[in-house]
Amino acid sequence: MPQPPRGRPPGRRDAARAAGLLGCLLVLLLVLLLSIAFGARALTPGEVWHGLFDSDSPGYTAVHRMRLPRTLLGLLAGTALGLAGGIMQALTRNPLADPGLLGINAGASAAVAAATALLGVTGFTGYVWFALAGAGLVSVLVYAVGGGRGATPARLALAGSALNAMLYSFVSGAMLLDTASLEQMRFWTVGSLAGAGPATILRLLPFVAAGVLLALALARPLNAMALGDDSARALGARPALTRAAAILAVTLLCGSATAACGPIVFVGLMVPHLVRALTGPDLRWLLPYCALLAPVLLLGADVLGRVLGRPGELQVGIVTAVLGGPFFLYFARCGKVARA
Repeated sequence: MPQPPRGRPPGRRDAARAAGLLGCLLVLLLVLLLSIAFGARALTPGEVWHGLFDSDSPGYTAVHRMRLPRTLLGLLAGTALGLAGGIMQALTRNPLADPGLLGINAGASAAVAAATALLGVTGFTGYVWFALAGAGLVSVLVYAVGGGRGATPARLALAGSALNAMLYSFVSGAMLLDTASLEQMRFWTVGSLAGAGPATILRLLPFVAAGVLLALALARPLNAMALGDDSARALGARPALTRAAAILAVTLLCGSATAACGPIVFVGLMVPHLVRALTGPDLRWLLPYCALLAPVLLLGADVLGRVLGRPGELQVGIVTAVLGGPFFLYFARCGKVARA
């Protein structure tokens, strides 16, 4: 299991990590408030406050039917994507692992596109089961094509990139051939929180909650597997069961988040990299940090898109791609990705 760096007592380092976790929680609360306060329609702080509690307030509709649901959706989806990225990077020992880069989101998107075009499926209730199936299938394919237990970061990245390109080509082709039935997917394929509603939140919550609990429970076994399968077995871990549970967790998290708001890239890549500089490789700390900071990134990008795009808005998937591209290139250029 990863050990704290020498030179600082473990107790003091854990206290610093706990204090940092509390700081992340406060930042998340601040971003949640900003997400409710700012939008494409300008409201004063007083109008937002009354809109939260007074059904007769002019801002009630904007706050309760638009900003509050999309804020909760961003919280759930961000948590799901951040944890999925952390789990994937630990499982594959690949710092490039990300639900978007390795094709997991593309698998969910392709399954939803096929269900919409062929079966007329609409809405989260219909999307989610196909998205879960697509995400799970691609998770297994990437791991198998990348070499299974002998997979290397380069092989996994190549396998994921190939599947990602193939599946998104399928999605684009399906939309071109059947534009009438897939017009509703236009914003979904970009990645957006704008379609959030109370019903979507309630239906998404069980899938994300199950994925979060499973991901956090995998912290110790995945820590042990970082030392190799033989050492992990000596420490009481079961590598095969851990891998299967990790794939299930990633499927639940990525599939449900993609079904709710479309494929959003780079969140699962950026956040674990940033968090690892604060916590080190210990997943017992890294995963909770990811669960708090990923929604900060996603909601912050959503607020930025709403403010910059007034009187309309930029979809959050576009903003995260614009932010994530330079980030990825910077880390690749500095060699930090290779050493992560």
